[in-house]
Amino acid sequence: MTDTTLMTIPGQVDPVPVARDITPRDDGRVDLIGLPKARIAELFADAGLDTKQAKLRAKQVFHWLYHRGVIEFEAMTDIAKTMRPWLTQRFVIGRPEIVEAQHSTDGTRKWLLRTADGHDFEMVFIPDADRGTLCVSSQIGCTLNCTFCHTGTMRLVRNLTPGEIVGQVMLARDALGEWPKGRMDISEVEDEAEYTADGRLLTNIVMMGMGEPLYNFDNVRDALKLVMDGGGLALSKRRITLSTSGVVPAMARCGEEIGVNLAVSLHAVTKNVRDEIVPINRKFGIDELLQACADYPGASNARRITFEYVMLKDKNDSDADAHELVRLLRHYKLPAKVNLIPFNPWPGSNYECSTPERIKRFSDIVFEGGISAPVRTPRGRDIDAACGQLKTAAEKKTRALLDREVAEAASAS
Repeated sequence: MTDTTLMTIPGQVDPVPVARDITPRDDGRVDLIGLPKARIAELFADAGLDTKQAKLRAKQVFHWLYHRGVIEFEAMTDIAKTMRPWLTQRFVIGRPEIVEAQHSTDGTRKWLLRTADGHDFEMVFIPDADRGTLCVSSQIGCTLNCTFCHTGTMRLVRNLTPGEIVGQVMLARDALGEWPKGRMDISEVEDEAEYTADGRLLTNIVMMGMGEPLYNFDNVRDALKLVMDGGGLALSKRRITLSTSGVVPAMARCGEEIGVNLAVSLHAVTKNVRDEIVPINRKFGIDELLQACADYPGASNARRITFEYVMLKDKNDSDADAHELVRLLRHYKLPAKVNLIPFNPWPGSNYECSTPERIKRFSDIVFEGGISAPVRTPRGRDIDAACGQLKTAAEKKTRALLDREVAEAASAS
């Protein structure tokens, strides 16, 4: 197993990007997931196909990978039988390894996943009445050190590759049985009618999992382009939201090169408080951040910017904070809505959640200021899948313990 050293970078310094689009494999084969048609064609040509044949095979393989969701070359029926072993010897169709899959009492699912070089990360699926949202990770660990966030207590290991990012979406489609043929469900069958939208369970993607997406910009962009490709996964950019803690220099690029909805982890309206709970504020302050939001390409009343605001008792939840939030958003003339997030506790945290009465009062003030401010219902708390709780269970459980739990569950069934 290839080892990867930790990226030891403090929170207020931009991480040095890792120049990697493919995770090396011990068997020498190349994983095609996460690669666009042109890159696949290059690899096929490097492996010995002539240019014309490489382009044709790349087009066929791309369709099978991203539209049909197959995981082996033998399933590609329009490729000659003699060609399929050639592909199998040199390439692989990967998915992140599932280390553990958990199911919340409210229907939320969380997966602990492992990369080919042995590092763990998490993703979450949240079903609702009219949509199903997949919360996707962009990094292994995080470098921002937000003090209310469990993920922020982890060290940054490395960026996820485009394949490891888009692989999360494909794995979720496997589990939900949402490819045109076949089903690879890892859990019991659910009543799919409960949260079907546009004929699918997985309707929306949020880049709100582990890591800061804009500190892994190129890989996130390339992965989301595959998700939005009309010949592949074909999910509209209007159904994709990227969340940032405020990496101001990359925000305009995000709007121009990716074009998805923007969410901003604001969480405070004064410098002192935001410096404490979102340390990147010491580098890119509130005014600079809100100006970048005002300049965000494509933002409009039809595509409002979402401001995430975690409710911390006696820290950021006063009437004065609510009034200042309204003032700031109106001052910058932002097409905005505010998601108020009850703080989700985790072991060792120094914060408490605001009371329901305080959260309602805060929400009412923002609503009265003409800005939508719904309170997010916590989901998946019982499996540590709620907002701010993601931290790989590998840090709490050994692999032997996980294997024993799987064996015990199998023997009990």
